[in-house]
Amino acid sequence: MKSKGVLLILSGFSGAGKGTLVKKLLDTYPEYSLSVSMTTRQPRDGEVDGVHYFFATPKQFEEKIEQDGFIEYAQYCENYYGTPMDYVEEKLSQGKNVILEIELQGALKVKEKYPEAVLVFVVTKSAAILKDRLVGRGTETMDIIEKRMKRAVEEAEYIEKYDYMVVNDDLNTCMEEIHSIIENCHRIPSNNEAFIAQMKEELKAISKGEK
Repeated sequence: MKSKGVLLILSGFSGAGKGTLVKKLLDTYPEYSLSVSMTTRQPRDGEVDGVHYFFATPKQFEEKIEQDGFIEYAQYCENYYGTPMDYVEEKLSQGKNVILEIELQGALKVKEKYPEAVLVFVVTKSAAILKDRLVGRGTETMDIIEKRMKRAVEEAEYIEKYDYMVVNDDLNTCMEEIHSIIENCHRIPSNNEAFIAQMKEELKAISKGEK
């Protein structure tokens, strides 16, 4: 009889490498499963129902809301997006460690429903490295990058609400650290107060153009 899996909530600054970490975990360890969201938007070319998203009509989605069938949900650009509770529960009961890669507001909502969930916040070694990574991607304008850095200032205020913080300086090391947290699955007293305080100051300085 398999033991129940762990619900891993992964958040972090834009540019910290959350998506790459998730892919690395899924490729390396078969016991992990990525949560599949439900949406009312139309499928894009190549998207498969039940793999990339569960596609639903607005009526179906709203009925599921009424049934309290989502762990968390939100509405963006007239479309709904949500994490179906039954899918997550099924995977957890199979012994899978289910990964939710979501923004901090959604993460804290999930924690209310699942107190046993493990919240992990991904950061870079410094705020300057974070900005360098965003610039280095070459996919966004400097205006968008500045907005992401300002958003990081706001997000940094919530890091202490997470159970763990990991620094993504080396991908493999960071992945193994997250895996170790889930394998041991017990709380370690935080000793990151000084780092978090320094990160907040650096982010504020960079967002104001002082660095």
